[in-house]
Amino acid sequence: MSFIVVSPLSRIAEMAVRHKARDMISLIAKNQAFHRPGVIAAERHLTLGMNDILFKGTGDLVAPDETHVRGIIDFAASWQQETPLLIHCWMGVSRSPAAALIAALSLAPDQSDETLARRLRAASPFATPNARLIEIGDALLGRSGRLVAAVRAIGRGADADGNAPFVLAIRDAVGG
Repeated sequence: MSFIVVSPLSRIAEMAVRHKARDMISLIAKNQAFHRPGVIAAERHLTLGMNDILFKGTGDLVAPDETHVRGIIDFAASWQQETPLLIHCWMGVSRSPAAALIAALSLAPDQSDETLARRLRAASPFATPNARLIEIGDALLGRSGRLVAAVRAIGRGADADGNAPFVLAIRDAVGG
């Protein structure tokens, strides 16, 4: 079964090695310096420069936009799924869980948004997917508000310390 590993920046090397990931998406502030784990080839690493904010016009911060979400969808489509996809942001709580939901729905669009969101909550009591990424993903994937509603239904995650990576299956073991 294909799965996505969601991680804070501080644990990407450990998670890449532990789960044998060879593909990675980084959702990190523009110009944020970090080292790509050696097991991830440069051509299988997508870096999307954005901040964890919900609207544009916040000083020098970069709000997630359609270009970022298209990047997630396109990269997920190019992923061979032979090894897990590693997705990370600074704390692994907001941007990367949102990207994981978007990637999972782009790869398995026949599944229930509600079931996927509940699977995310079961995998991580801390995840609070970035609402702006979710709204854009919902629109680009033609979910007609179902993804937005499903994420709202699971509510805000518990307070997190940024040290709780988790695994999200692309689809439910029983089909989605």
